Amino acid sequence: MAKQDTSFTDFIQGLSKAPEDLIVKISQQLKDAKLYKGKITGKFDIKLYNALIEASQGYKGSNLFAEKFGTPAVTPIDYLEQIGMEGAETGATGEPKTTVSTYVTSPSQTAKLLNTVAQDLLGRELTKAEKNKYTKLINEQQKKQPSVTTAGKGFSSTRGGVDEQQFITEQIGATAEAKTNQASDAYTILMQELGGLR
Repeated sequence: MAKQDTSFTDFIQGLSKAPEDLIVKISQQLKDAKLYKGKITGKFDIKLYNALIEASQGYKGSNLFAEKFGTPAVTPIDYLEQIGMEGAETGATGEPKTTVSTYVTSPSQTAKLLNTVAQDLLGRELTKAEKNKYTKLINEQQKKQPSVTTAGKGFSSTRGGVDEQQFITEQIGATAEAKTNQASDAYTILMQELGGLR
């Protein structure tokens, strides 16, 4: 039997004394990863122990890879979460699973991005009415273009969705005010280069 990772051994020992809700969470992750067989009870038993020992081998390999290639090492709890998500994404059959998600940002999430782009293109922040207008446009695009994620064992790809920054830049950049501001900025730079504005 391969030597078990010491930090994972400590993790297993700690888990044996952990609260029931944490044991349930870890058991579910192991079940999703197809390592834990049986009913999830919230008790630390031999089935859970055996599943953790099996997971420790993958964890050891993951950290050897990280050490060899200079990528960040993961903690045991992060590793279990990762393999649980990968297992859940492939579904019971092990076949790749496709999910369609529509992500709609709130006005507060969009406001900062709107102001950053507006400051860059217009030289000012947007008014409340302008923010509402652009937030509505972004949300409409987000509803029309959901992101589609296909995930399987060892891979995940996402396509679609809206690049909010690019969309906002295109919308604000197409306004007469933005074009005038950009032309004015270009003129100012040209004059500075020629020595006319110093």
